[in-house]
Amino acid sequence: MSQAMGSRRMAGKVAVVAGAATGIGRASALRLAEEGAAIVAGSPAGEKALIDDLVSQIGQSGGRATGCVFDATDDASVAALIDAAMAAYGGIDAVHANFADLRIIFEDSDAISVTDAVLERTLDVNLKGMMRITRHALPRLQQRGGGAMIYTSSTAAIAGEDTRPCYAMAKSGVNALVRHVASRWGKEGIRANAIMPGLVITPEKRETMPKDFQAQVLAEGRSQRLGEPEDIAAMVALLASRDGEWINGQCIAVDGGATLS
Repeated sequence: MSQAMGSRRMAGKVAVVAGAATGIGRASALRLAEEGAAIVAGSPAGEKALIDDLVSQIGQSGGRATGCVFDATDDASVAALIDAAMAAYGGIDAVHANFADLRIIFEDSDAISVTDAVLERTLDVNLKGMMRITRHALPRLQQRGGGAMIYTSSTAAIAGEDTRPCYAMAKSGVNALVRHVASRWGKEGIRANAIMPGLVITPEKRETMPKDFQAQVLAEGRSQRLGEPEDIAAMVALLASRDGEWINGQCIAVDGGATLS
């Protein structure tokens, strides 16, 4: 981690990144640690080795981090993630809820043919899981006099795609949750915002995603380059810090101009 920025906006703060093993979540954890926050990095049990590596990387760079496995479909497990943060650092100032089941998305066809199993799994992780972490994190943020809930949504919530209806429904629900939390607890210092990423090219995707598809997306877009996890992490850092204090209840597209509002 570099201190070249000259600013540590999260010094003395504690941030939970739920869904931190790879991609956007990993970049978010690294950026928040660079900004000075102590990090609680959570992911499913199958990604524990990746979380351990992330925690080690942050520690070797002079930061503080601890890992925790959790299951977004299990309320007690989500509560344990928040409790782990309290036990490790005594409080929470920001939560980046970044988890989703992105494997089931390949079975999320259309409103006629999609199965109940796909519908239930998609909503259980991608929407109900967000409510679960909100339920357990908010009282801890309130104990600090306020803080930030930051949710990873998607431009799929507003794009009107001809496929992936369950995913879009879940992400639209996340956006509604953001507006509720901001409206209900904004006066108590709680900020709730969603980031709607466009197509973000992780290092893995850059190697595995067909080059012609990447070229097509770039040619059809309004940006000179494709998106990277660090683009989303930069917005997470803003929303988590005091620089984002007057941003509340917003669903912000970070997509290189792919969507316009």
